Amino acid sequence: MRVVIAPDKFKGSLPADAVGEALAAGIARVVAADVDLVPMADGGDGTVEAALRAGYTASRHSVTGPVGEQVEAVLAVRGDTAVVELATASGLALLPPDSLAPLTATSRGTGELVAAALDAGCTRIVLGVGGSACTDGGAGLLAALGIRLLDAGGRPLADGGAALADLAEVDLTGLDPRVRHTEFVVALDVDNPLLGENGAAAIFGPQKGASPDEVGQLNDALAHFARVLATTVGPTIDAAAAAPGAGAAGGVGFAALAVLGATPQTGLELVADLVGLADRVRGADLVITGEGSLDQQSLAGKTPVGVARIARAAGVPRVTAVCGVSTLDEKQATAGGFDAVWTLADLESDVARSITNAAELLTQTGEQIGRWIATKES
Repeated sequence: MRVVIAPDKFKGSLPADAVGEALAAGIARVVAADVDLVPMADGGDGTVEAALRAGYTASRHSVTGPVGEQVEAVLAVRGDTAVVELATASGLALLPPDSLAPLTATSRGTGELVAAALDAGCTRIVLGVGGSACTDGGAGLLAALGIRLLDAGGRPLADGGAALADLAEVDLTGLDPRVRHTEFVVALDVDNPLLGENGAAAIFGPQKGASPDEVGQLNDALAHFARVLATTVGPTIDAAAAAPGAGAAGGVGFAALAVLGATPQTGLELVADLVGLADRVRGADLVITGEGSLDQQSLAGKTPVGVARIARAAGVPRVTAVCGVSTLDEKQATAGGFDAVWTLADLESDVARSITNAAELLTQTGEQIGRWIATKES
């Protein structure tokens, strides 16, 4: 019996590799199986770790954090390709919950990571942009790559989304020339545009600490940023601002599409390519995937459903999902590509205890799956 375990993280509880290890330990208690652990990510937190496990090399750098402090961030490099994870440089998780900075948080450190990748000779840069602390339209990222954002007095703007309201000129002449000879790929797992009621500020601003008034302020500042940028870059800016995913990471998706000329890709596809998932599931008897919660949103293409799709395309006969909680009924689970769904809630109904004891509960779930495997073999 060959089993591939390819879960995403259980957010707020365990990283993807720990989820897989706990499930594998449980299976091993019941049945002998050849288990291949393939921890996944969705383009946000864990993307660099997935690349490192796939054979990329870590390159560590001190960069500007979301509120100007220095943070240690890691690039994953292999050959001429680098994987940049915004969350490690400009991520919401880098800030204490009581110290969020919706108006001033910046993506500058992510741009510094891109510059470090260029310094390393990389000509293909993969941007994982989930989990940002900022709503700056990618202005910080662009500034770190040499673009000058100036106010009416010709002074550089302060960092952060709110400062974009004072933008008068975008000077592209200082853009690092290597950017134009570099292929950019950006993971876009949301389809929000840059602006409006479904835009970066309105949908994601509150989770970054923005009040209703600040959401309006940020949306107006982003709209002004796009208008001024259009006078320099041209009318393609309007299309980029309206494009699905432009609102990702507080508008970093917009900057990547509009200025860096990035090719969009879903986060799951991006990570699946990095780890060679299609090859690793080929010939498996069972693929186990999962994440903290399965719901109707998951069916739109989150990691478990994406893994299931790849496994089915490779001819894997059985695919199952493990999660903390699930709101999917049997018909929806089948539509998602799953033969079975196992939930930690079946073992522990108290959510707080389930989160705290997730590793042991996952091991118990692994035992249940092991017994299920045994019945399928008999």
